[in-house]
Amino acid sequence: MADFTISNENWARLKIKLQRKYNHLTDDDLIFELGNEEKLISGLEQRLHRNREYVVFTLKKGLLNIDNNRL
Repeated sequence: MADFTISNENWARLKIKLQRKYNHLTDDDLIFELGNEEKLISGLEQRLHRNREYVVFTLKKGLLNIDNNRL
């Protein structure tokens, strides 16, 4: 289970950050439903060819500075 939650408002900004950093991600790769953080994490693991720890770290980092454009 993910140890963080993503609100719909924060997801809109985080999605933009992810698309800027990983321009090969499509809108289909970044489909997110409130409460389904695990599904998002596992999908990103596959698309980014990274482990869970990296994906969770990246998402948390993006959420920490949500108003900043950097990821």
